[in-house]
Amino acid sequence: MKAFLVGLIFLVGIIVLAGIGILLFYPFLILAALSLRILAGILIVVFFIWLLGKVIIFAWKKLNPPKDKT
Repeated sequence: MKAFLVGLIFLVGIIVLAGIGILLFYPFLILAALSLRILAGILIVVFFIWLLGKVIIFAWKKLNPPKDKT
């Protein structure tokens, strides 16, 4: 009977700890999703700033061709 009680207490403890772990995991997923969204937004902004710079340099070279040094 003692072994049964110890096993039952152990299983109840594991179930309680697993439940707490699941409840603590959901905020982690929300935080990870929010962080990923912010990171993706920053990367998109940086990419478009870089792309704007490339377009400006391309247009500047087309409008002002290099002069011959002859």
